[in-house]
Amino acid sequence: MYIYDDIDQKIVNERVAQYTDQLNRFLKNELTEEEFRPLRLQNGLYIQRHAPMLRIAIPYGLLSSKQLRKLADIADKYDRGYGHFSTRQNLQLNWPKLEDTPKILAELASVQMHAIQTSGNCVRNITTDQFAGVTPDEILDARHIAEIMRQWSTFHPEFALLPRKFKIAVTGSTKDRAVVQAHDIGIEFYYDEHQKIVAKIWVGGGLGRTPILGTVINERLEWQHVLTYCEAILRVYNLYGRRDNSFKARIKILVKALGIDQFRTLVEDEWQHIKNGPNTITEDELDRVKQFFTEPSYQTNLKNTLEEHQNNKPFTQWLLRCTHEHKIEGYRSVTLSLKPYNVAPGDVTSDQMNIIADLSDQFSFGEIRVSHEQNLIFADVKENDLFELWEKLKAHNLATPNVGLLTDIICCPGGDFCSLANAKSIPIADSIQQVFDDMDYLHEIGDINLNISGCMNACGHHHVGHIGILGVDKDGSEWYQVTLGGNQGNFASIGKVIGPSFSSEEMPIVIKRIIEVYIKERHEDERFIDCVQRIGFEPFKKNVYQVQEV
Repeated sequence: MYIYDDIDQKIVNERVAQYTDQLNRFLKNELTEEEFRPLRLQNGLYIQRHAPMLRIAIPYGLLSSKQLRKLADIADKYDRGYGHFSTRQNLQLNWPKLEDTPKILAELASVQMHAIQTSGNCVRNITTDQFAGVTPDEILDARHIAEIMRQWSTFHPEFALLPRKFKIAVTGSTKDRAVVQAHDIGIEFYYDEHQKIVAKIWVGGGLGRTPILGTVINERLEWQHVLTYCEAILRVYNLYGRRDNSFKARIKILVKALGIDQFRTLVEDEWQHIKNGPNTITEDELDRVKQFFTEPSYQTNLKNTLEEHQNNKPFTQWLLRCTHEHKIEGYRSVTLSLKPYNVAPGDVTSDQMNIIADLSDQFSFGEIRVSHEQNLIFADVKENDLFELWEKLKAHNLATPNVGLLTDIICCPGGDFCSLANAKSIPIADSIQQVFDDMDYLHEIGDINLNISGCMNACGHHHVGHIGILGVDKDGSEWYQVTLGGNQGNFASIGKVIGPSFSSEEMPIVIKRIIEVYIKERHEDERFIDCVQRIGFEPFKKNVYQVQEV
C-alpha cells in the first residue's frame, strides 16, 4: 500500500481548500457555469442526468481497508449507500449534492484519497495490472512506475489543459491485464535479449467514437527514460493536437493524421532536449518511491488444506474462476466478483464495502485491489484460508464464481445515469444474466468477455469485448448494436459490427443464439474468441438474423 508523505498530504489538502473556494464563488454567482466547469471537472465532478456524479481516484487500483471504510461512510452520509467501480480503477458516486462535494473531498483527504484529475482535459488516473507485485509472470512491479508517473502528472503545468483527456496504462508482466494498446500511451515492460528491463511504448490507442489500437512508437526504451519519453509525447500532442473539434482532439486522431513515422520524428526531436534531464528515473528515485509502499509479511512453509474440500463443487468452481497464481508459495490472489445476479455490474453497497474491508484485514494484509473489469481483489490470501474466506464472501453475495465467464459483464452506468448515453446499459446486462443463470452451463461455455456501453464514448470498453454491445439512438428509441471479435490483452483487437441493431427485448435471445453457434462449432477446449477468429462472423450472423426474421 502506498503511504503519503507530507508533500502528498499538503497538495491534497490545498486542493480541497481551493475547490471549496471555487464552489462557494460559483454558488454566489461570482463564477459562471462556463468558468466553473473546468474547475469541477478536474476535481472529478460531472453533472449527470439526475444528479452530480463524483469520480474518486484509486491510483493504479490500490485501496487500504481504512480507505474502503471511508468510502462506505461517504456513500452512506452523502449518497445512497453504494458506489460504482469503473473501468478506470475509480469509484463513482452517482447521487451526491453539489454543496456536499467539498465535505466529501475533505473526508477523502483524511485517508489519503482525492478526486484530482479524474476528469477534464488532463492526464487521468494511471491504471495498471490488478495483480502487480504478486503475479508470477511479473518483470517489474508496475505500481512503482505508475506512482512516479502520478507524482509527475499531477498538476503538471504544461498538461493541465490538453486538447482532450489523456489516459496512460502500464503493465510489468508478460500477460497484459491493463489493456495498454487501448490507451493514449501504453507502457509494456519486458526483458530484452540481454535480460535488461526495457519498455515498449504504444501511442494513439483509444476507444470511443473512433476506436483505434495503439501503434508502437518505441520498441525498446530503457526503463529509466519512460517519464521523459512520455513527456515528449505529451508535448507534441499539446502543440499539434486539434482544439477546434472535440471529436477529433484525441491523440489517436493526431497520430493517424500525421502517420506514426512523422509523429515519431517529432517526439524524438522533442525528447533529445529532455532525455537526460531531471525527469530521468534513477535507481535511487525508484528506491525512494518503493519505500512508501508497505510490504506484506508473508509466512513460509504453509500447509495446503485445499484437498479436504475437493468434493465441494461450489467451492471448487469458485476456486477455479476466482483465485489466481501467486509468486509466493502457499498464497493465492482472489477476485471478488461484483457481478452477481440482479446487481448492476461494478456496484457495491456500503455494507459490502465494510465487510470487504474487514475481510481484507483478516485475510489479505488490509489491502484491496480494483480491476478494470470492475471487480475487487484480495492480492495475498493464504491457500489454507481460502475455504473460510469463500464461506464468508458467499454469505454476502461476493463469491459468484463467474470471473471471466459470460456474466462477468463489463458495463457502464448507461442511460440510467449518464446524460451522454443513448441507451440504458444496466437492464441489458441484467436481462442477459437472467437468461444465463445456470452456473454449470456458464462453466461449460468457458471464457467470454461481454462488454456493454450506453454510447460511443465506450466507457464499457465494448470494442474490445469478445461480444460487444453498444447502445444507439434510433428516432428517439433505444437500440443495440452487436460486435464480435474484440479482444484485450497481448492480442488486442477491435470487434466488428455483425449487422443491424436490435431492440432491448431482443438482446438476450441474440446473445443466446451467438452462444449456440459457438457450442456447435467449437473444437475441444477452444475458447470463444478463438472460434470466432477461426470460423468468421457469417455463421453467427446467419443464426442471429434468421431468428429475428421468424
